[in-house]
Amino acid sequence: MEEQELSFPMSQESFQQLWDYQCSYLRVDRDGCVMSTQGSNIPPFGTGNWSDLDVSLAPVLPEATFHEDFDEGLFELPEPLAVEPSMSPLDSVPPPASTVPSTIDYPGEHGFQLRFHKSGTAKSVTSTYSVQLIKLYCQRAKTCPVEVLMTKEPPPGAILRATAIYKKSEHVSEVVSRCPHHQSTSDGYEGVTHRSHLIRVEGSQRAQYLEDGNTKRQSVLLPYEPPQLGSEATTVLLNFMCNSSCMGGMNRRPILTILTLETQDGQVLGRRCFEVRVCACPGRDRKTEEENANKALNGTKRKSQQALPPPGTSKKIKSGSSTEDDDKDNVFLLQVRGRQRYEWLKKINDSLELMDRIPPVEQEKYKKKGFSKSRKQEALAPKSGKRMLAKEGRSDSD
Repeated sequence: MEEQELSFPMSQESFQQLWDYQCSYLRVDRDGCVMSTQGSNIPPFGTGNWSDLDVSLAPVLPEATFHEDFDEGLFELPEPLAVEPSMSPLDSVPPPASTVPSTIDYPGEHGFQLRFHKSGTAKSVTSTYSVQLIKLYCQRAKTCPVEVLMTKEPPPGAILRATAIYKKSEHVSEVVSRCPHHQSTSDGYEGVTHRSHLIRVEGSQRAQYLEDGNTKRQSVLLPYEPPQLGSEATTVLLNFMCNSSCMGGMNRRPILTILTLETQDGQVLGRRCFEVRVCACPGRDRKTEEENANKALNGTKRKSQQALPPPGTSKKIKSGSSTEDDDKDNVFLLQVRGRQRYEWLKKINDSLELMDRIPPVEQEKYKKKGFSKSRKQEALAPKSGKRMLAKEGRSDSD
């Protein structure tokens, strides 16, 4: 091959021709050094001249030589490393993609249940749970122990996910997050990247805080650990990092916390939901809301009892609009407060009942008699400023 045939301008032809051109003049000896096939000097390339080449390469195999053919996979990126079994199973779990998460309790085949500590309604408690209202009352950034119970052991690698949503339908599409004021405070979590998350898990370094790319809902994941020896439940420590009354955050809107049991690929095995109120005095608020609920329940019972006819009523009570002829045979109940009012209305009712039994002609006679009697009483009544005297009586002047 002649040098004139191989010389061509820079940046022309293809890289395959350049590779073949260089391989025809270079080789690697047994000592790992690059040598020229036609002497110590490498032929000139293009219009430039190359100086003598003296390059020492890293140790290679004795029989190593340059490939005569161009390697098509020379610039391909290496294949990604496979996930090792020792890596955390949470790395491959996607966040929930549902726009409106379900709030229906679902124990599943594993009997997924939650249990809260009985702490009463004292003012000193930091968290308390109302079984009647299915509601958790707690202070901000205080530990809330939640016990997880199961009747059947879940598959290996199961995880627990905690998500907060708004309770009312007009707010359920919004994301529950902390207010700007509390996001700017450290709260003992300096340098954390999940400042906006309302729910945090305490006492575990394996918890992961995720945010869905589509719905922007925030959730915290925790690997499920079976109960310890001699215990029937696994305790999870939850923290709620913002008050329910915070402006710019929940803003007095009630929230629900959804705790789900899931597999590594995101399949839900169980679900439990409860309401949460983050306040300054959990015991007082729980006592007040339970009393209000009881009053409302008792008021509903009283109204239902008053609507029922009293015992001994033989006639059927009819309700609804009807014609005047049909109303004559209907019986209506009227509740009267006070004995005096009852007597007055009873006399009116008796008079009307009596008029229904007396013919119209007789009613006119009674009306005339009553009119004449009233005229006589008016004549006997004394005039204003004078007093009637007896026949044998005398006046004071006599």
